[in-house]
Amino acid sequence: MTSTTSRPDTTEQDTAPQAPVGSVEQVTLLTHPLRPRLLTVSAVEQIAARMVRVRLTGEDLEDFVTVAPEDHVKLFLPTEAGGTPEMPQVVDDRWVGGRHLTSRDYTVRSFDRGARTLDIDLVVHEHGIAGRWAGRAQVGDRVGVLGPRGSFLVNDVFDWYVFAIDETALPAAARWLSTLRPEVPVTVFVEVQDEGDVLPLASVADVEVTWLFREDRAPGTTSLLADAVRGTELPPGNGFVWVAGESLSIKPLRRYLKNEVGLGRDNFDVDGYWRKGVADHDHHGDDTDESEAVPVASSEADGTPRD
Repeated sequence: MTSTTSRPDTTEQDTAPQAPVGSVEQVTLLTHPLRPRLLTVSAVEQIAARMVRVRLTGEDLEDFVTVAPEDHVKLFLPTEAGGTPEMPQVVDDRWVGGRHLTSRDYTVRSFDRGARTLDIDLVVHEHGIAGRWAGRAQVGDRVGVLGPRGSFLVNDVFDWYVFAIDETALPAAARWLSTLRPEVPVTVFVEVQDEGDVLPLASVADVEVTWLFREDRAPGTTSLLADAVRGTELPPGNGFVWVAGESLSIKPLRRYLKNEVGLGRDNFDVDGYWRKGVADHDHHGDDTDESEAVPVASSEADGTPRD
């Protein structure tokens, strides 16, 4: 375990509309029109030992919209190297047919409307189509994009923040931290495999980052994030706790934050970005409070479907 504090001089720009401090509106839910976009890889950058940043570009990005750090899109990948992916069809603002298409959810790391570029950070691994593609992506590859469908915008009106995430949520965390107001206290716990996965997290907020290394243990099998949250004494005042990672390992924290800590529904978000043993996990199905979580088996364990 190591701890670092990130206090850079500048932050990246973001398109998210922020409510003024003191606003009673803590969380804003937005929806956006669905439009399939066929984009081209213009750059591939290795940003950590197991993560690459893929830059997509194309005229289809002219009316692209992203306003929240957790905004995510569906990527449609070609079935063969250098091929064109089969695209989804949208009718009356709904995705119709084509559910057989191979897609994975990925967070929007950044978007530049002027340059018409969209950056996606992907974890590289060999046990799923998206992870394998991430390790082989090349300039000129064609990729389909659908979304974001909606935005869960946490307005920067809280007295403090606590983030507890694994590497699949690092892109969202990095984007979120870059938008927070100066000096607001933020405690961040990040579970990754080892020091090779550590990334700089730039922010003008008062950020304290603790990296939790699982070493040779498999992703999604530790209690590192749950233990970190339970072991943290939350500051006084009106704060927000965000937890994101493997669905089953973090699920008990939803009940803990609600029932034991007593946080209001707009003061925390526990989001299963992926589920061990399940390809293309639907994180929207995790927002329940059932007492027992039952794992679901799958022939393809795409370990990080939403990075």
